[in-house]
Amino acid sequence: MRATKISGCEESECPTVYATDEPGIVIAQGTPVVDVDGVHLGPGEIAVRMPLSVLKDAVAALAGTSS
Repeated sequence: MRATKISGCEESECPTVYATDEPGIVIAQGTPVVDVDGVHLGPGEIAVRMPLSVLKDAVAALAGTSS
């Protein structure tokens, strides 16, 4: 799999969203969170937190691409 940054800060360790070469798949990078009411993770899953602006920028960057 290959990923390309589409939203996030310029540093390497901060919330970021990446598009991948797998159609319809993105990767989110952020600070892991645990014990959040309403979030139920499956085996091997992890939840990350990120500013809403990073997610909005990622959606805007992906607009117009096919899923």
